[in-house]
Amino acid sequence: MNHMTTEIQNKFPKTSPARLILFAGHAGTGKTTLAKKALPIIIDKTGQDFFFLDKDTVYGQYSAAVMNLLTGNPNDRDSPFYLNNLRDLEYSGLLDIVRENLALNINVLLVGPFSREIQSGKIFNPKALGIPENTHIQIAWIDLGDEEAKKRMEKRADPRDEWKLAHWNEYLKRRVEPPTHTHIHRFDNSDANKLDFENDFNALINALIT
Repeated sequence: MNHMTTEIQNKFPKTSPARLILFAGHAGTGKTTLAKKALPIIIDKTGQDFFFLDKDTVYGQYSAAVMNLLTGNPNDRDSPFYLNNLRDLEYSGLLDIVRENLALNINVLLVGPFSREIQSGKIFNPKALGIPENTHIQIAWIDLGDEEAKKRMEKRADPRDEWKLAHWNEYLKRRVEPPTHTHIHRFDNSDANKLDFENDFNALINALIT
């Protein structure tokens, strides 16, 4: 745990462990939409407030400006240049915000792919994240088939998807399955109109707050 976290904890001692709930998954799966749908339900069920933190909201305009300066393409979020030079800095900044809130005993609902951190196991390790060791960590991994994700990306026409769509076969290599872990709860978001969707979604929320 870093010095900033320890100092904040000493000033604001905890009464109960804070929660970190992450909505993760690959592009086009509906992470943000489902996280926003889940947030008021989680608040109602737990009786606790949450800080909502979305990677695209925090770094969208900043990353666009940086990539435009460096490469002339403000929409690039997937090229080797972005992945090797900017990606980890963005995630580090997000985790700094998470760390500061958890140290203040403020629950965090975080939205972002976090595929590297999940594959490496870092996301399950409070010490590696630099967050309080008793933090309650749960992850909703949003599943969606590759072709359906592609259709949704084409339909939403977000400029940040242009590189993915133009280099689809290369991008598919990064759409890997998450590891099996007790803190990962997978949710099929392929059909919001299916009969059991709401029941499945409520089951997901119950798993995240248990």
